[in-house]
Amino acid sequence: MDSKILSTLEFHKITNKLVQHAATSLGKSVAEQLAPNSDLEDVKLMLQATDEAYKADRLKGNAPFGGIVNISASLHRARIGGTLNPAELLDIAATARGARRVKKHIDILHEDDPIPLLFQLTEQLSEHKPLEDAIFDCIDDQGEVMDSASPELASIRRELRSGESRIREKLEQMIRSSSVQKMLQDAIITLRNDRYVIPVKQEYRSHFGGIVHDQSGSGATLFIEPEAIVSMNNKLRETKAAELREIEKILQKLTARAADYVEDLLYNQDLLGKLDFAYAKARLAHEMKATLPRMNDRGFLKIKRGRHPLIAPDKVVPLDVELGNQFTAIIVTGPNTGGKTVSLKTVGLLSLMAMSGLFVPAEDGSQLCVFDSIYADIGDEQSIEQSLSTFSSHMTNIIRILGAMTSKSLVLLDELGAGTDPAEGSALAIAILEHIHKLDSRIIATTHYSELKAYAYNRKGVINASMEFDVATLSPTYRLLVGVPGRSNAFAIAERLGLSQEIIDHARGEVSEEDLRVENMIASLEEDRLSAESERNTAESMRRDMEAQRVRHEAELQRFEEQRDKMLQKAQEEANEAVAKARREADQIIADLRKLALEEGASVKEHKLIEAKRKLEEAAPELASKKKRPAGGGSAKKPAKIGAGDEVMVYSLNQKGTVVEIGGSDATVQLGIMKMKVALDDLELVKTVVQVNKQQPKQTTSLKRSKDDNLKMELDLRGANLEEAIIEVDRFLDETYLGGLGQVYIIHGIGTGVLRAGIQQYLRRHSLVKSYRLGQYGEGGAGVTVAELK
Repeated sequence: MDSKILSTLEFHKITNKLVQHAATSLGKSVAEQLAPNSDLEDVKLMLQATDEAYKADRLKGNAPFGGIVNISASLHRARIGGTLNPAELLDIAATARGARRVKKHIDILHEDDPIPLLFQLTEQLSEHKPLEDAIFDCIDDQGEVMDSASPELASIRRELRSGESRIREKLEQMIRSSSVQKMLQDAIITLRNDRYVIPVKQEYRSHFGGIVHDQSGSGATLFIEPEAIVSMNNKLRETKAAELREIEKILQKLTARAADYVEDLLYNQDLLGKLDFAYAKARLAHEMKATLPRMNDRGFLKIKRGRHPLIAPDKVVPLDVELGNQFTAIIVTGPNTGGKTVSLKTVGLLSLMAMSGLFVPAEDGSQLCVFDSIYADIGDEQSIEQSLSTFSSHMTNIIRILGAMTSKSLVLLDELGAGTDPAEGSALAIAILEHIHKLDSRIIATTHYSELKAYAYNRKGVINASMEFDVATLSPTYRLLVGVPGRSNAFAIAERLGLSQEIIDHARGEVSEEDLRVENMIASLEEDRLSAESERNTAESMRRDMEAQRVRHEAELQRFEEQRDKMLQKAQEEANEAVAKARREADQIIADLRKLALEEGASVKEHKLIEAKRKLEEAAPELASKKKRPAGGGSAKKPAKIGAGDEVMVYSLNQKGTVVEIGGSDATVQLGIMKMKVALDDLELVKTVVQVNKQQPKQTTSLKRSKDDNLKMELDLRGANLEEAIIEVDRFLDETYLGGLGQVYIIHGIGTGVLRAGIQQYLRRHSLVKSYRLGQYGEGGAGVTVAELK
């Protein structure tokens, strides 16, 4: 990839962001070297690693990279026989422990949610716990070799502490002496050249024996080692030398153990850097709210609401663009400061990010291409030092691009042909575009020249685009509109700013009739686009509402079916339990009869007892989830005629319901809160409703229930007064609770709300009611109260 394009599109700023998300110096090093890849399979693998890390980070957070550092230098020194210091050995042990923890973390994640690429990396990590333990057993967290590192070191340090203690006791005896105190500057014990000394006044030097090791800056104080402790200090120095020799032996031993695993540890370090790099890409994706792009190598781009990652989220305007399918070139026209350059950079930078294995800040479903290279001529590249004008600088760069690009390249050209005579510049721009288009490279170019609008309109595979401009506010919206050429808007802006109408009319007269027709055509296209966009947004809103209703309906249906299945299961279990209990009691009775026959000589035949038991077992009911229709035959009853309002049994569902209407060979049946269309041959008449003459006077509603009524999930109280309703609700709750129902529906209607309020107040204090609520959409709304039983 051309290094110039990385600088032009500010790719280094993306890598800088990525480096900040790396947890270790190893990951930071990999992130700093990130570069786009032109191989499709490699890019797909890189994106898969990012996707797996994104999922792992979302489920379990960051991997435990703590303690992992770059130990390459230490390992190379160990390999050539150098002795590592305690801090270097600690780094090796901490990195080995970190590798083991990361491996365990990824293994656990992979068991629950497969992340094959990351798992494959961690599978290659080697574990070195004995080396970790050996180092941590000898060196503490502060990098000091511990007494327990070897028995010899423990013995030497005991001797050191004992010798220091004796020296201090001897010196303390001296400085407590009144005769010595007057000769001391301060009654303290201090160290000079690792030897214990006391501060003596200069004038008492002749009265004090021993060795002078130092003096104060003023010369008034001498730091003297008294003759009485010289031999003790000498012994202490010898012991300290022995301590250093023993520590050196311990460090050499640990270094030799580390040297045995240099290759493994270096390989581990490389794998840990790659893992940290993958997690860094995942955290960058979280920060940018980026998504996984689909990749191809056929030159196709489809960016959905893409955002430039270096522009603040509250200021960036999403970009929608498609390139490489019906057209391979986009010519963007429009005024300055409209966002053309940002659009170019967004396409280029998102392509570079995807080719580097990074998620892109765009909506799901965005597609990007793996190009062999991306070229760009963006911005004012005038060079004073090289005495090149703006036009010359642009042309130099474009010539370089034309010489290097291929049919698999993406070319981004900003202000093509600018900086010279408009007639020549537009002609040159058209020629350059035509050359690139014939080569079949993908190109997005911006320009001011209106001649390029006609070129894009007449050339197959080339399409116009523009940056939207709000004439009402005299400001750009920064939205890219593909398929609509840009308008100058000069007259509209001048008129809004207050320029005389006479001058504006004169200016319009200077514009050719052809140019005016083009401007009017563009204005008409823009109006049609805005209208179509508004209608599309309305349709999308309606589609979302319908989808939400569909999801709610499916959830209610699923809940109903689950409740039905639970009720059937519970009934099956209760029936089985009742039959088992009856069988146990029958066995006991038969046993008692046998015992009685033996005791009293009764003549109860054994085969009769066995026959009675067989008949009892045959009498056990067999419950099925769906009741079968009786088989046809000569003795079968002729099916009764079913009409609207009749109560029927639906065999396929083993449920009773009420017929709403009859239509041909089907009937619409109300089953609780649901209506279903059922074939007539799947129904059996249970109860016929007698039709009442419409001219009869309206009768007063009364509520009657008997113990023989079938258990239902709903109670209809419409037309009842509150007192009657409370009595019926209490009876209904008792029956449904004993029947094992978890949820019931009380239909009270909307009316004045008195009946609803009274019923809900009664439910609030009822011992069998866990909670209650008004009906939702599809349940009857405010006309129904849904009660949850305990």
